[in-house]
Amino acid sequence: MPQVRVVTDEGEPLGVMDTRDAIRSAREKGLDLVEVAPKAKKKANEAKKKQVVITVKEVKFRPGTDVHDYSYRMKRSREWLQEGDKVKATIWFRGREMAHRELGARILEQLEKDLADVGDVEMRPRMEGNQMFTIFMPKRHKKPEGSKPPAEGRSPAPSPAS
Repeated sequence: MPQVRVVTDEGEPLGVMDTRDAIRSAREKGLDLVEVAPKAKKKANEAKKKQVVITVKEVKFRPGTDVHDYSYRMKRSREWLQEGDKVKATIWFRGREMAHRELGARILEQLEKDLADVGDVEMRPRMEGNQMFTIFMPKRHKKPEGSKPPAEGRSPAPSPAS
């Protein structure tokens, strides 16, 4: 049996009870049983379906990453950003490489320039332990307000003859 949340005519909550019991209680008091927000759960479910799940994909580099490897990872990052995912670019340092952090910073700067048309930097490069990372998020394409696309199949209005 479906259950309903019951509220008195003064607005005080009586609790959740079976529909039959709610109808019986209303008749005993000489009141009508009124349904309020019948589609509240349905709307919540529809809103949940429309949510976009953004995942964070990761690309890993080393300070001495070759040009070909860099370009492959950059292209993958570009694809992920175009699909709407975030990208975390990580540079792993080992041993004496920690003394040359500028090499890792250079790679991340170049990646930022190469992905500028499809992504924005969400988090600037920073060190955590033996790795440096930055996070890119997809660019938001906003349409200018007030501009409407031209109606198809219509010719522009004729100009007055002078």
